[in-house]
Formats: sequence, structure tokens, C-alpha cells
Amino acid sequence: MAWRSALLMAGFVLAALNLRPAIAGLSPLLDEIMRDVGLTPGAGGAITTVMIVCLGVFGPLAPLLARRIGLDRTLLLGLLVLAAGIALRSLDGPLMLYAGAAVAATAIAVMNVIMPGVVKQHFPARVNLMTGVYVSAIVGGAAIASGALIPMERLTGLDWRGVSALLAAPALAAALLWLPQAFRRHTSPPRDGPSAFGLLLRSRVTWYVTAFMGLQSFTFYVMLAWLPTIFLEAGIPADQAGYLLSVTTVVQVGATLVVPILAGRRRSQVSYVYLSSVLTAAGYLGVLLAPATLPWLWMIVLGVGQGASFALALLIIALRPANPGLVTALSAMAQSVGYLLAALGPVLFGLLREVSGGWWAPLAFGVVVVGVQTVAGWFAGRPATLGKPYL
Repeated sequence: MAWRSALLMAGFVLAALNLRPAIAGLSPLLDEIMRDVGLTPGAGGAITTVMIVCLGVFGPLAPLLARRIGLDRTLLLGLLVLAAGIALRSLDGPLMLYAGAAVAATAIAVMNVIMPGVVKQHFPARVNLMTGVYVSAIVGGAAIASGALIPMERLTGLDWRGVSALLAAPALAAALLWLPQAFRRHTSPPRDGPSAFGLLLRSRVTWYVTAFMGLQSFTFYVMLAWLPTIFLEAGIPADQAGYLLSVTTVVQVGATLVVPILAGRRRSQVSYVYLSSVLTAAGYLGVLLAPATLPWLWMIVLGVGQGASFALALLIIALRPANPGLVTALSAMAQSVGYLLAALGPVLFGLLREVSGGWWAPLAFGVVVVGVQTVAGWFAGRPATLGKPYL
């Protein structure tokens, strides 16, 4: 029926919108959080680090939950736990802050992993379109949270705890919309879960996809963490440095929507991998060689490249396996490794900056990583069936 399809779509999109605000919303509030809770800059930055590490560590829970209660009910559970973690994070004391951040990130880790499987299960004939829709919703949710929380704080008169707690409301709304889907009579767990990881471990495709997912995550989170600082040290005012980061985020929304629709129509995604990697490398080089010259152009180029790379990684995860159970297992492996690698990126870049005394070494290293990402994407983007060798 039409209303059921509309409800399914609305719940799916709203769930995707909730996959980044709990993380992205920390950045604009971080100074206030540190002052209120009494944290050092290192301890304040560790909040985000804890969340990114949880994205990697707890992703493997998703296939286990999906096998036991089904993909739809796992998504519902994730939304409820996310809301609880956000609320816990807003309570008094550093222990609640870190514990709530970990709980929220664990829920996001599970939902990150199962979303490609949900696409495969509910939209098997429109994997490319729906991948674009949900990935653009993820990026859009991050952009909204990072840009709206400070104005909301001023508008409502709430402190950081109150405005941060408001992020639980969209998660609860998504859970409410998804509730009928989760408790349909024919909802059932994937049948082939027990053998999924064994099949994945024997397939070269798994390792190519995992490498591509991990390396594009690495290059993304490095820039997310350090771009404003790079621009500040290049002489760009602080407010403009923040706007430049917003530009690359907004551009990513368009790239994540369009690229999967186009790339999903082809058996091979290699040409799109090349294009996205070239644009990402060009963005890195622009920031390296001339950060204060045409910085808006570098941010647009970088945003298209990184948005396309992220969308391609998730599209390939959804396309390669034959069924939702294998998709969820592949997603768990690729995203767990990816986010653990991403958590190391900002730290490694900071160390390179400290040792070299400038940004040349870390940014040049970033270009090298993009090159390795391209090689991994070339293998991952070739047409193949999971568990079978390339011909």
C-alpha cells in the first residue's frame, strides 16, 4: 500500500539523518563543555575520539543482532539506544559525558553497519538510488547539527546540556516511524548469517572493500579534524576557516546523492573511484600548496571528492554481496576497520605536524594515502561476486 511505502521511506530517511548529529554536534559546543565540566583540551578532544573508536569496535555487534532479531528490529533498537546515550551524555559530571558518548556511538556503529543491509532488503531494485538518499541524509544530518546547535542555544536560552539533549528527539521520532516496520509479522532475521563471516574471510573482495572504506575514512577524518587549524595558520580569520569547513560539508551532500545513482547503473564503479580520488587528492594539494589562495575552490573540490568516495564505499558494500545477510556482515568488517583507522588519522597528522614543524609533511602523506585508496578502490570497484575470484 502507498501509505506503508511512504512510512517506510520516511522512517528510513529520518533514521539516516540521526547517524551523525550526536558526533558532529559536539564540535560547536566543545569549548562550553570543557569550561563547564573542567576538561583540558586533550580531554575534550577525547570525547570525539571515544565516539570514533566505538564506531569501529562495536560495529561487529550488528550482524549478531540482525541474525537474532532481524535488521528492522536492530535498527529500532539502535535508535532507542542512541536517544538514551544522548540523554545520558547531557547529565552532570565527566563520567556521564564519556559514558553517554560511548553509548550513543555504539548505537550509531550498529546502525551504520546495518543500513546497507536494510537497503538491500527493502529496496533491492533501487540500491543505487536509496544508497544515495541515505548517505546524503547522513552527511546532511551532520551539517545541520554542526550549524544549528549554537543558534538553537541562543534561541532557547538552554545551556549545552539542554541543547545537546534535544538531539534525542529526532532519534525518538525516527523510532516511532520505524516501529510499524520493525514489528511486521513477516519480519525475520537473515537466514545465512552463521556462515557469512567465513565466506567473507575467504574472499579477496572483502579485503579490497575494507581497505577502500578504511582509507577514505582516514582521509576524511583527518581533514575534518585539522582543516580549520591549517587555515588559521595560513592567515585566514577564524570565522572564515569555520565557513570553509561548512562549505566542504555542504558540497558533500550533493556528491553523496548523485554519485551512487550514476555509479550504481554500471557493473564497474572503477571510473567513479578514479574521479573521486583525483578530486580528493587535488583538494589536499590545493590546501598544501596554496591554502590562502582560492580556499573556497579547494573546499568545493575536496567536498566532491570525499563525498563521492564515502558514497562509493557504501554503494560497493551494498552491491557486491548477493543478500542482506552478507551485506550486513561485509558492512561490519569494512566499517569496523574503517573507523578504527580513521581514529588514528588525526593523531598521526598531529604527530607529523609536531615533528616536521609545518603542514607539508602531513598533507603530503595524505596525498600518498589517497593514492593507496585509489588502488584499493580499483580492485573493490571491479565487477565481482562476493566469495569468487576475479576473472
